[in-house]
Amino acid sequence: MSSPSNIIRAKLDDVPILASAELAFVGIGSNLATDQDEPIVLLQRAFAALALLSDYPILVSSLWESMPLDCPAGSPRFVNAVAALRPRHNDPRQLLSSLQKIEDDFGRRRGAVRNAPRTLDLDILSFGAALMHEAALTLPHPRMHERAFVLKPLLEIAPNYRVPGMKRPASALLREIVGQGTLTPINLPKSL
Repeated sequence: MSSPSNIIRAKLDDVPILASAELAFVGIGSNLATDQDEPIVLLQRAFAALALLSDYPILVSSLWESMPLDCPAGSPRFVNAVAALRPRHNDPRQLLSSLQKIEDDFGRRRGAVRNAPRTLDLDILSFGAALMHEAALTLPHPRMHERAFVLKPLLEIAPNYRVPGMKRPASALLREIVGQGTLTPINLPKSL
């Protein structure tokens, strides 16, 4: 079971054990409540589930509210975050499988409509410096550099991050898309 000490809000450079580890960055989003929880609570619960997949404490960003992008008309706003973890297994495919199980456990239902509202969406943004392109998994995430709702929380925890395979730092990529929709921080107490 994870505990609050396994979930840290900090910058990567402030946590030496993680700064030197090969990390996976995971994008987290929700725009559909369950019978029990609103998206903000779902993301906080997702942090605890992700902590169980990590050898070390995980770093998590603040929560951000964003307009839906490339979603069906009328889709609700998203709550987004990014987490950095040191996966227990050194195989991105295994991490993907674990993330999909967590999504299922949180009530995610996959259907024919692309980007339909969902209780939980977990995307591997990057896995160390891995570059791969397979039917089920592309690393780094092929659209992460185009998404302010990914780059803003990612840079919050890893200000010097570079998308594997890209020459410019993520901060420069974010400046190029700064006008993309509204991204609003959600003010929560420091404790999770």
